Amino acid sequence: MEPGVLILAILISIGAAAAAVFLIRKLGPRPEALPVNTDWINDLSVDRYRPMLRMLNEEDFRMLRAQPGFTPRMAAIARRQRCRIFRGYLGSLRGDYQRICLALKLLMLQAGEDRADLASALVRSQLAFTYGMAMVRIHLLLFRFGIGTVDMASLLKVFDGLRLELRSMVPAALPAGA
Repeated sequence: MEPGVLILAILISIGAAAAAVFLIRKLGPRPEALPVNTDWINDLSVDRYRPMLRMLNEEDFRMLRAQPGFTPRMAAIARRQRCRIFRGYLGSLRGDYQRICLALKLLMLQAGEDRADLASALVRSQLAFTYGMAMVRIHLLLFRFGIGTVDMASLLKVFDGLRLELRSMVPAALPAGA
C-alpha cells in the first residue's frame, strides 16, 4: 500500500471515530437526576411514547388535503406543529432513556459481582439508541418539508429492552418504594 493511501485511510478512520464519539456524547446519555424510588421505574412504560408511532402518519395529511378549502399552507402548518410536539416526545424519551442507563450503571457499580454481560448490553443499547435518535431526527427534518416518514418502532424497541432490563434488576436490588 502506498504511504499516501495509508495516511488517507488513517485520517478517515480517525475522523469516523471522532464523529462516533461526538454523536455518542451529543445524543447519548448524560448525567441527570436518578429516580429516588422504584415508583418511577414502575411508572415507566413504552406506552407513554406510543402516540409517536401515529403522530406523523401520512393518512392524516391525506385527509386534510381532501377537505374543502384546503391550502398547502395548512399542511405546512400542521406538519410544523406535529414536528414540534414530536420533538417534545423525543426529548422525554431521551431523558427517560438516560435515567435508565444511569440507574443500570449505578446498579452495576453496587453489584457484588462483575456484570460484563450487562455492561456489554448497555454499550450496544446506547450505540443503537444514539444511532436511532440520529436517524429519527434526520427523518423528522425531511418529514417537516413533506419528504418521507418517521419510523419510531426500532428506537422504542431499544428503549423498551433497556427498560425491561432495569425492571428485572430492581426488585432484587431495592425494596419497593425505597
